[in-house]
Amino acid sequence: MYQDDPQHKSLSDIHESIDISKKKSKYKRILGMFGPAYLISVGYMDPGNWATDLAGGSQFGYALLWVLLMSNIMALLLQNLCARLGVVRGKDLAQCNRETYPKKVNFALYILAEIAIAACDLAEVLGMAIGLHLLFGIDIIWGVLISFADTFLLLYLQKLGMRKMELFIIGLISLIGMCFMVEMFLAKPDFAEVATGLIPSIPNSAALYIAIGIIGATVMPHNLYLHSALVQTRKIDRDAKSIKRSLKYNFWDSAIALNMAFFVNAAILILAASVFHKNGLHEVAELDDAYHLLKNILGTELAPKLFAVALILAGQSSTVTGTLAGQIVMEGYLRLRISPALRRIITRLLAIIPAVLVILISGEDHVGQLLIFSQVILSMQLAFAVIPLIHFVSDKNKMGIFVINNLTKVFAWLIAAVIAILNFKLVYDELYKWIQNATNPLVPMLVILLALGLILLLLITFFYPIFWKTKTVETDVHQSFEPIAMETKKSFNTILIALDFSISDQKVIQYALQLADSKSKFVLIHIVESASVKYDGNSSDDLESRQDLERLKRFADFLISNGHQTQFELGYNNRIKNIVRFCEKYQADLLIVGSHGHRGFKDFIFGETVNKLRHAVNIPVFIAK
Repeated sequence: MYQDDPQHKSLSDIHESIDISKKKSKYKRILGMFGPAYLISVGYMDPGNWATDLAGGSQFGYALLWVLLMSNIMALLLQNLCARLGVVRGKDLAQCNRETYPKKVNFALYILAEIAIAACDLAEVLGMAIGLHLLFGIDIIWGVLISFADTFLLLYLQKLGMRKMELFIIGLISLIGMCFMVEMFLAKPDFAEVATGLIPSIPNSAALYIAIGIIGATVMPHNLYLHSALVQTRKIDRDAKSIKRSLKYNFWDSAIALNMAFFVNAAILILAASVFHKNGLHEVAELDDAYHLLKNILGTELAPKLFAVALILAGQSSTVTGTLAGQIVMEGYLRLRISPALRRIITRLLAIIPAVLVILISGEDHVGQLLIFSQVILSMQLAFAVIPLIHFVSDKNKMGIFVINNLTKVFAWLIAAVIAILNFKLVYDELYKWIQNATNPLVPMLVILLALGLILLLLITFFYPIFWKTKTVETDVHQSFEPIAMETKKSFNTILIALDFSISDQKVIQYALQLADSKSKFVLIHIVESASVKYDGNSSDDLESRQDLERLKRFADFLISNGHQTQFELGYNNRIKNIVRFCEKYQADLLIVGSHGHRGFKDFIFGETVNKLRHAVNIPVFIAK
């Protein structure tokens, strides 16, 4: 059985939510496996890629098209390694890191992963804001704030199920593709010239810089974490044959999805080459410049509108994956599971706050620079995800017969070296600019210290699994299992029963009698919430209070007749506070309450007690339904 830790589940709320093994039709099994790579592919066509594609096409025509193709091939290999890790070991990349590296190294890798996710989300926020600005004339700062409204989109999609989330993403990708198909029809590129761009060439040093940017913007570090977890949403048999078949289907899933992403990126570069480069406009890298020039050159309103729509769709589709990646790294590295809503808010705020600050301080003209900055940040993180990934899928002890072969290892390490060198070159160039433009002498010092720290961490990441024997640690997000120490059964001395004089009271009394023994004492309470009580907030001797007291007495008489010592008392106004006060006053061991069975909007109308109450008391709460 190829699964290290069956107790721990990556993305537990959607783990193995799609059961492939039960599908009898071969085609249904194949289609059931398709989906995870489409969520990954949106990261390869997010707004952060658009600037480098526009710059490459406008400056050098079709010459750098081969760079896009090469980066797509590199991405395909890396994403397949991620899928292999998730399917074979049943763990995601963050969990494998946690069990392999020392605590301090893991914490540093976790921080870098969180920064990468925030940087990716920043690019998506800015892309969507720019798209809204171009399409509707909304100020970019308002577009950034509007992007907060989609914070809970993922939560709703997850509620619908993994399959519907994937279909939503596929729908957005299809719309983006259709937008650029129309753009290609309007631009009418010469496809014979386009084909020459697939021949490797670097015209000059400026082209090398753009090529590095294209590669740096293509492979996203958070996608490596994400893919290794998403493949685990498929429930498969754990025998070697089923795993081999799953790996084959995941390869085709990745190949189709990433080629769609390649089409979008290539379409942007081809559009820039055929519209801008051919017309002598060689400095188009800003998204808003491209939008306005498309109308002027092609002479139609449709082209820029489709460009803006595709930009919004790219930002929207990419933002869905950010929370899932954040959930994976937080649970994998820290064994910490928090509310998905809180996780989404944290991720989005980390993107929105810097965007708003830059716009308020420097103005909207610097948004393009902030977009480039986000890609530099992503480039800095990439090697720290790629290197551990290759180590893990090369480990024969853990991967068994599914360990990658020597040829794949060579290509994988070659790609890792290319990515590391090119990305560090891109980062070095940007840091060098910051040092040159810095007015404070502390800035260069801090930048140099940061660079040295990252280099040291990279060396540890590479050499630790080779030269140090790793000690496997528990990767479950829950506490480790401890033998249960059985105690002598104790009776409940005082049972507090909260009655609301509804049909649930009968069940409450029945359960109370079942849980009690001959020594148990009952305390019956009811909270009066009449109009007069609500008005002055104190006890009242109104008709409702007198009737409620009489009813309590009837319940008490029934329990006394069954041989139980029973007291009763009314509370007034606030249900939660009064029940907590009575629990403390009578030193209750158990609280029994009834459930109305309503939720959502009815809770808002009629009030809701149980959910709040169970957090307010420090004794067991039995909910009678």
